Amino acid sequence: MNVFFLALFCVCGFVAADEDERLPNKCEVCKFLTVELQDALAKTGRSKEVLEVGEVLDTGKRRRKIKYNTSETRLTEALDNICERILQYNVHAERPGSLRYAKGASQTMTTLKNLVHKGVKVDLGMPFELWDEPSVEVSDMKKQCETMLEEYEEVVEDWYFHHQEQRLENFLCESHILKTSELECLKEVWKGDMGKKGGAGEAGGDSTEEEGVNDNTKKEEQKTHDGGEL
Repeated sequence: MNVFFLALFCVCGFVAADEDERLPNKCEVCKFLTVELQDALAKTGRSKEVLEVGEVLDTGKRRRKIKYNTSETRLTEALDNICERILQYNVHAERPGSLRYAKGASQTMTTLKNLVHKGVKVDLGMPFELWDEPSVEVSDMKKQCETMLEEYEEVVEDWYFHHQEQRLENFLCESHILKTSELECLKEVWKGDMGKKGGAGEAGGDSTEEEGVNDNTKKEEQKTHDGGEL
């Protein structure tokens, strides 16, 4: 029992210390800013709505009609509180580099919550009700996102109106914000739990768990099949 609590103490200490010592870098901030903005725009990209702009004058001149999906209104709505979406991320301390930031509960936190539900006392230095509050890292990323967006808003507008054939990540991060030596995180792609590290995927942990169950089922079926042939 003492060994168990010692191991648990080490895990909790690792989580707290890791979050205190690690803050998002410029590459990571730009990466997730573009991820969220592209996602927000993708949700309205197929809209067939038509907007009427301008004033109706006494001369009877008609208001100009423009498509919503190419309008400034669409961009403005997508940018509204875009950095607030960063607060939906959690720190997955078991993952490397920028992959540590993802939506959904981390493997470590899921394990600790399961222990609490089983009646084990776990002390992270904060009430259980606050475990799901944005971490210091995520809150810092949100602040950096706001500063970055304010500084490069004209670049984002230029991309939206003239360069959407390019990925926003490439246009904004690679071409305007980051130095060549700062691009490493843009190459990092989450490939799911490969059985070594990692918890829930960005879309949630259920899919990863289901894959594991399916793999085990296939193995059992193979054993049965092999046994039948003998």
